[in-house]
Amino acid sequence: MSSSPVSSSRSQSPPPPAPPVPPGRDEGSGAVVVERQTQKTEPPRLYQVLLLNDDFTPMEFVVMVLQEFFRHDLDTATQIMLKIHHEGRGVCGVFTKDVAATKVELVSAASRRAGHPLQCIMEAA
Repeated sequence: MSSSPVSSSRSQSPPPPAPPVPPGRDEGSGAVVVERQTQKTEPPRLYQVLLLNDDFTPMEFVVMVLQEFFRHDLDTATQIMLKIHHEGRGVCGVFTKDVAATKVELVSAASRRAGHPLQCIMEAA
């Protein structure tokens, strides 16, 4: 059997013309281009956690709180404790709102468990 190329008897017709474009519209096949706008995000607001002086909480307990909950070394914790003692309040650290609130709760709970009236607060930095 011999094989011969099959010629197409059909003729290829050109594609139909595109519909007319109304005035004022682009010929973009209906596609819409949206420009990307950069969003400006601000860093989260920071809060400082403070310990307040009282006449009953031992200095050693305050130093322990500063080391355990705020990760200060002994020298730094002692300096902050002395600032609290002499000035009535001292900054333990600066954190985002959720972290600061958690630190305040942890310190307050530890103070209550130990039977001390140590007060821990947070305020906007």
